[in-house]
Amino acid sequence: LADAAWPDAARWAGDGAVLVVPIGATEQHGPHLPVTTDTDIAEAVAEAAAVLDHHLVVAPAMAYGSSGEHDRFAGTVSIGQEAIEAVLVELGRSAVRDFAHVVLACTHGGNASPFARALGRLAAEGHPVTGWSPPWAGDLHAGRTETSLMLAIAPDRVRLDRATPGDTRGGAELLPLLRAGGVRSVSPTGILGDPTGAAADEGSRLIRAAAADLATMVAGLHRRSEMRGAGMGSEVTR
Repeated sequence: LADAAWPDAARWAGDGAVLVVPIGATEQHGPHLPVTTDTDIAEAVAEAAAVLDHHLVVAPAMAYGSSGEHDRFAGTVSIGQEAIEAVLVELGRSAVRDFAHVVLACTHGGNASPFARALGRLAAEGHPVTGWSPPWAGDLHAGRTETSLMLAIAPDRVRLDRATPGDTRGGAELLPLLRAGGVRSVSPTGILGDPTGAAADEGSRLIRAAAADLATMVAGLHRRSEMRGAGMGSEVTR
């Protein structure tokens, strides 16, 4: 969408295109990854999914999110939960005027609560907007998973010489501590996990798997749209 003029967008809308909006953040990712990591990953997955489904149009990314848990790490720029919820609601209301369906593809865990609330509001208003997040598992932040992803996406922006293990405890133990004191309270480097062993081929596999999952979901939206067009239902996807 970023490279299109409005007649191009009008043509896509007439063809029943699905708009996918990458939702990321601008926040610290340890001393070895760029602050745009979440946004870079969201864009890479959306673009890979668009290769698999020609109905899918990738929008410019939403590069700021709710990142208060990363306060006191330089480079973190957070707009907070209330703001991200409002932005996503207004974005969805606007985009559905031109596109058959809108998918908000979020790769930043700190957006989860406002993301869910925004989707609920849009669904209650009857807008065809769906949320998606990647299915991969792994360490919580700036560890092996995200480092592998960035090695696949932009290896020249990864400083492996600075990559060291951070707090490697699991989410069940760490999340209450993060809510109480933020990332700085448990990890002076900002890493939650262990980037040791990260590799570009692992990141490429993760991107392909996530893109296939997103494309499969979009295919399901096409089928539901066809059923509604045939008078077989009026379900609003949440």
